[in-house]
Amino acid sequence: MSDTAKRRIAALGNQLSPQSNAFNGIPAIKKVAGAANGPRVEGKVVIITGANSMMGIGRATAHLFAEGGAKAVYICDYDSKNLETHKREITSLYPTVDIHVRQFDAADEKAVKDVVDHAIGKYGRLDVFFANAGIIGPVGAFMDINKDDFMKVLDTNTASVFLAAKFAAPAMMKTSPEKTSASGSIIGTASVAGLRSNAGPAPYSASKAAVVSLAQSISYQLAGTGIRINSICPGLIETGMTAPTFESARARGTEGKIGQLNPLKRAGVADEVARVVLFLGSDEASYVNGQAWAVDGGLSAGHPFVRGKMS
Repeated sequence: MSDTAKRRIAALGNQLSPQSNAFNGIPAIKKVAGAANGPRVEGKVVIITGANSMMGIGRATAHLFAEGGAKAVYICDYDSKNLETHKREITSLYPTVDIHVRQFDAADEKAVKDVVDHAIGKYGRLDVFFANAGIIGPVGAFMDINKDDFMKVLDTNTASVFLAAKFAAPAMMKTSPEKTSASGSIIGTASVAGLRSNAGPAPYSASKAAVVSLAQSISYQLAGTGIRINSICPGLIETGMTAPTFESARARGTEGKIGQLNPLKRAGVADEVARVVLFLGSDEASYVNGQAWAVDGGLSAGHPFVRGKMS
């Protein structure tokens, strides 16, 4: 018998050998996270941009991370109108979680660095950065859009994710007695419009496709560091950004047609997206990296069709 074969048999024997927590000689499952029904992000420090909107994905995500046992959550936005109210609400529900309010432009390099530095200075760690800030930008034919407006959309929607990764990744590599190995999760908000056409204006779609590409390319540049980066691609979700669409439909009595192009035949709510973000930010997603997660009711699973005319 060759040495290679002997090593394989020995390795198999070690896997099957009785263990203190084995059942009938079957080795215990190797787990990388805590109980699925327990605190999913216990002790983690989280930064969320684009958190001001009352109906937004950022606010919904902040609630879930607080509920999941995070040590601290930074809720950040360019518009701070609702941030203090969000803080009071989350604190009333989860008093053991530190909630920090920060007002800044997510595309401002110094401001992004400052919030990351604050987290490291106060807690000695950063575990999750959810780069969620975004704008719809100008709506209309691409030929009618000027370059400055086009670049503003890319600055807010794409450069903000780049900056989040640029400053969060080194911070997530820092270790401490509480965090003994480098690890972290960076999540950028893309869109189903970044996966398929006809889901948004040209500047918006281009900016979201770039977020998908950033997550893919940065995941390889962070190879071996323990830092993961993914993008989420929401479909039609009822948020502050999409509120005019829903309000118009309700006024016309056509609300039932919203979301009719996806297999679920409905729009989504912010909490449905937030739960995917919570998963990606938790250790449960420890082997998920460089991916674009569509949360769109199945819209991106196929091409638009007219019912009864498929062949």
